[in-house]
Amino acid sequence: MGQLDNRVAIVTGAATGLGRGIAMLYAKEGADVALLDRNGAGCDTVAAEITKLGRRSLAIEVDVGEEEAVNAAIGDVGKTLGAPDILVNNAGIITVAPLDGMDTATWDEMLRINLKSVFLCTRAVLPAMREKGYGRIINISSQLAHKGGFGMTHYAAAKAGVIGLTKALAHEVTAENIAVNAICPGPLQTDMKLPPEWAKTKQDDLLVGRQGKVEEITPTALLLATENAAFYVGTTFNPNGGDVMI
Repeated sequence: MGQLDNRVAIVTGAATGLGRGIAMLYAKEGADVALLDRNGAGCDTVAAEITKLGRRSLAIEVDVGEEEAVNAAIGDVGKTLGAPDILVNNAGIITVAPLDGMDTATWDEMLRINLKSVFLCTRAVLPAMREKGYGRIINISSQLAHKGGFGMTHYAAAKAGVIGLTKALAHEVTAENIAVNAICPGPLQTDMKLPPEWAKTKQDDLLVGRQGKVEEITPTALLLATENAAFYVGTTFNPNGGDVMI
């Protein structure tokens, strides 16, 4: 028996890194998993791995910052796997640009992918969760939402917005047995590339002296996806190696 037996989960940014890790753990715990990512080939690979575990999976190549595409993707999930029980808003990008040298397009793209996508995907799944009287929404923010960082005004603003959205939405849906929470990981060993000097400075801030591993974050995402998460309301979890202590 798995902790997520027969649940239907949607994970955005699921082709690589933390999203892939969460999707695989959910499948191992009994969930059927829809994988949403702009990296269609990567989603196909993860979907094949999930199928080998004996669970159903659906790979969807989609830009989660585009409204019509998101609505179509969530509709396909419902038709293929069933109404979603769990949504993990993990899709994100990261760039480094001091504010006074940042063009508007860079700012807009950061908020589109890292914040607008959370709004679009969450809005799309809520009707089904409300009809079921059950839901788990896990939003991936960042420790930089709490402390900021040089060249990260756009990223920190978007990730702080994710925390604000999480808290406000909890007021709207908790009474309907839909738990909404956020995770703020520290720097992880993933495919997201940062300038070497910036990455080295960031790592020096961590009391553990190293970047985190995906498998050190995924258990938190599992807890928040289970029925045991009912008493966690608008909470922010901070697995960040000591970078921010809250």
